[in-house]
Amino acid sequence: MDFQAIRKEYESAGLDESKLLDDPMDQFRNWFELAGARSPGKWFEVNAMTLATSDLSGNVSSRIVLLKGVRDEGFVFYTNYQSAKGNQLSENPRASLTFHWPYLGRQVRVIGAVSKTSREDSEAYFHSRPRGSQFGALASAQSKTIESREALEQQRESLIQQVGDEEVPCPNHWGGYLVTPGSVEFWQGRLDRLHDRIVYRQDGEAWARSRISP
Repeated sequence: MDFQAIRKEYESAGLDESKLLDDPMDQFRNWFELAGARSPGKWFEVNAMTLATSDLSGNVSSRIVLLKGVRDEGFVFYTNYQSAKGNQLSENPRASLTFHWPYLGRQVRVIGAVSKTSREDSEAYFHSRPRGSQFGALASAQSKTIESREALEQQRESLIQQVGDEEVPCPNHWGGYLVTPGSVEFWQGRLDRLHDRIVYRQDGEAWARSRISP
């Protein structure tokens, strides 16, 4: 395969700064709603985002996680606090998020500080999940080496038997994170790689907005 020959031209009308909202969270909601309305199908997870984290030694890792909340103060996702990303966030509570909606020729990139959501918030979301997913979170020592797939499934079945018809307990090491943005970039693909990039940067309690070169 000739990777250098793989390319796509973007034919968008562009990104008009005068039509953007003052608050990047409001602007994100607008783009997210449009991404959902124009989704190519149920197979496409419009709330999928790349989460990049690093430890204090500068080792960076990334993975796809699902956005589970948009608040005025930031973006929410849930995971195992003892996972690889949880350990990195414990050392270095900063992260980058990237959303990509290729059918719109759009990306959003977020850089910000990370904090845990409240225990009440984490438990409320945990118990809103399908019961099977709850047992999956309870059984999994995420990112740790396991003996086999069979051992993992046996652990889940053992927990199902122990809990019975009772409420599945939310593990103390499982919960939410809030990414509070310091900058949010809105990227719109354009012809000849002259893409539109508008960045919001926090300036005290307000947001400063600027156009940057592609």
